[in-house]
Amino acid sequence: MTASLNSVSKNGYMQVLFSCFGLSLAIVFVSEACMHWFMIPVLLCGMLLAKDAYDWFTWKVDVFNPLGIVAFLGLHFFYLAPILHVCLDSWMRLVIPPTDWRPWLGYMGILNMICLAIYKSISGNKYFAQKAPLKTQWLLDERRFWFVCSIALLITMLVQVYVYHSFGGILAYIHAYEDQSEAFRGMGWIFTISEGFPILAFMAYAVIARKNPMFRSWSIIILAIVLFLLARTLFGGMRGSRGNIIWALFWAVGIIHFWIRPLNHKIIIPSLLFLVVFMYLYGLYKSHGVVAVNVLRNPLQAVELADERGRTLDKILLGDLGRADVQAYLLYSTLNPKNEYTYKWGATYVDSLMLLLPKSLRPDLVGKGEAGTEAQYGYYSEAFLSSRIYGMAGEAMLNWGIFSIPFAFVLYGLIMGKINHFAINIHKDDVRALFVPFIINMGISLLINDSDNFVFGFIKNGAVPSLVMLLSSKRIQGIS
Repeated sequence: MTASLNSVSKNGYMQVLFSCFGLSLAIVFVSEACMHWFMIPVLLCGMLLAKDAYDWFTWKVDVFNPLGIVAFLGLHFFYLAPILHVCLDSWMRLVIPPTDWRPWLGYMGILNMICLAIYKSISGNKYFAQKAPLKTQWLLDERRFWFVCSIALLITMLVQVYVYHSFGGILAYIHAYEDQSEAFRGMGWIFTISEGFPILAFMAYAVIARKNPMFRSWSIIILAIVLFLLARTLFGGMRGSRGNIIWALFWAVGIIHFWIRPLNHKIIIPSLLFLVVFMYLYGLYKSHGVVAVNVLRNPLQAVELADERGRTLDKILLGDLGRADVQAYLLYSTLNPKNEYTYKWGATYVDSLMLLLPKSLRPDLVGKGEAGTEAQYGYYSEAFLSSRIYGMAGEAMLNWGIFSIPFAFVLYGLIMGKINHFAINIHKDDVRALFVPFIINMGISLLINDSDNFVFGFIKNGAVPSLVMLLSSKRIQGIS
């Protein structure tokens, strides 16, 4: 019986590998531009991730399995995105490009292939996958929770009212965003407080639903999600950050899964469709503000607006959900002796940690913006800093060069392994289960974002809810 199961598992894995290989061949034959050796390491990256992605997509692991989610996203990040860049001839703008992008995608593919093998060997270790109850459990003290949460909800709401009032109302707030003014500068800690309202309110709903079956019906859950989206839009969603809404929604759906009722994989395809459509429409708002809301009545005008500001679907798939061309260019730039790029030796990470301090107390350090600008243009100044996101591998390259990237993936493998161990062993009554989706989100952020994005997102989105739960729970020894 065991041998039969192993045979099925191996056959399934081989089907995934051959499907992956067949897809690559199909793309090669469709586009002559892909007939290049760069396809080999990129294909191997896809093969390394295929089994975990396949298991996640076909319900063999939990829908919120951290390693499965990362593998599925990684198929696009490491495999499809480089191929699509070549097929669509779509590349990062405003830089002097290499003569041919494909070799640099291939060199980056070799690095990624080595690093993914390291990551999988560490994160997939049996130690991280074993069932072992956590030594300490955090149980909710409901009386304390309702007292602390009520005060927190009141404070966060009042702070958001203050934010709108300081701008002169909601429309003035939106116009300040449209004007790309400096009005939001220095308001990070205020947003940390005000934008905690939606997730705190959803946690309060989850606590009620946990005890009352009526609130666990799908109709009530869908209504709660809709109200959460509206609240998230009002509390920070109109500043043009899609992540403010997308990852908050991921957290809310995860709370449903871990705390209210389990979800199945039927939500995957609708969620992916919603993600792409939302990113496309919100990209129009990010570029054009309230004007975009009006033109959405005319699909042709919406397409024209998207083309005008580079908010097309291919830009979303490759620019927002991928870093292939950016990291390939950093590899080309930092290894080109003519560019004379100087490594930052960890300065960008220290600068990111300084975000925790008031601006008046921060030392003058070289941050990611300065490092990235120098790598792209050979210089940087206070008048112009690139706002690109380079990803974990890209930022490691900016600091220590290509040989630091495998070490970054060693650390990433350990972190994702620990997250996986925590997710599969958290007790159903442990209040920290409410934070598992947020922790998974932070794990994804480590891979695709930079250290400043990670630190800012961790504090802004996690500080207030964590404080509320810390004050509302009691710690006891593990529950069997």
